[in-house]
Amino acid sequence: MTVPGNWYLILSAILFSLGVIGVLVRKNVIIMFMSVEMMLNAVNLSFVTFSRMLGDIGGQVLVFFVLVVAAAEVVVGLGIIVSIFRRRVGVTADDLHILEG
Repeated sequence: MTVPGNWYLILSAILFSLGVIGVLVRKNVIIMFMSVEMMLNAVNLSFVTFSRMLGDIGGQVLVFFVLVVAAAEVVVGLGIIVSIFRRRVGVTADDLHILEG
């Protein structure tokens, strides 16, 4: 018994929607950061699903590159968040104005 590809695409759409809601609703930068990562993983799931459905390896290769970019984003993003967190008690999206030169 195999799971149809449509179910994976529906799951991917649900995860992406939850990520968008998390970015738009929350003010905590760490929660927003995790929501962006959830959106990237939802897109990765759809790439792998289409790759499996079409019988092409290109989608899986693209997922590899997206994961590399996401890892670089985590390193830079968490560095910025930690530097802001050291200056202030809480980290919210409203505190990002202190990054201006």
